[in-house]
Amino acid sequence: MNHEIVELMRDRAAEYGLNLIGAIPATAYAATGEPAESRMRAAGPHARSIIVIGNGGGALWRALKTHANTHPGWLDRDHPLDDFTREVVEQMLLPPLRERKFEVTTAYPGDPDPFNFMLLARLAGLGGPSIIGVMVHPVYGPWIALRAALLIDLELDSSGAAAGFDPCPRCTVRSCIPACPVDAVSAAGGWNVPRCIQHRVESEADCAARCHARVGCVLGPEHRYPDDELAYHQRRTLPAMRAYYDAHLSKPRSDR
Repeated sequence: MNHEIVELMRDRAAEYGLNLIGAIPATAYAATGEPAESRMRAAGPHARSIIVIGNGGGALWRALKTHANTHPGWLDRDHPLDDFTREVVEQMLLPPLRERKFEVTTAYPGDPDPFNFMLLARLAGLGGPSIIGVMVHPVYGPWIALRAALLIDLELDSSGAAAGFDPCPRCTVRSCIPACPVDAVSAAGGWNVPRCIQHRVESEADCAARCHARVGCVLGPEHRYPDDELAYHQRRTLPAMRAYYDAHLSKPRSDR
């Protein structure tokens, strides 16, 4: 039964581009050094396992556009991709679990007191660390994202293909490093967040269409997001970068 549940989730989710799924015991996350609120959510009241849901490549974006074709105005929403993910999870993944009388609750990256989804991905074998600041996968490379988690009262433990994946220390090409126009990526220091943000905010046109370092990664180039999806994600990250810039990087103006 336990293996069948994970495979059921993988089969149903893949139809909508959510093609990365792994499951871990809730205790594995609760035992980490994450904030207490996040660890408490993982520990109960009924959760015994966490099913971690992500996407690799452009399949989710294509599914979103297909959905939008029959739902006028969907792409005009504030969060069209997140809303589509929620709809798939809540209408396609939750019903078969609840029909089997499982207790299930959902978690998303934008929730208050959110889980550390990058940690969840590593624990569940959906991705490994990289020097460019995003998770990487042995097939999809840097073209993955974490979308949701299901807390369920069933013992599950089913890792994805990226369990233990840590490719950057062994990479000899490292084409991601010279691809960055402001040297915000290095083998020793990884992603230099302040330098990247300063460039994005002050010279946005240079990186508006894509992250050059991400595109330069040698892993999974055939799974690169479509150009319109790349631009979408760059637009989505910019407001948070501007807020960080204003709080930490901008120079105060002297009164005149």
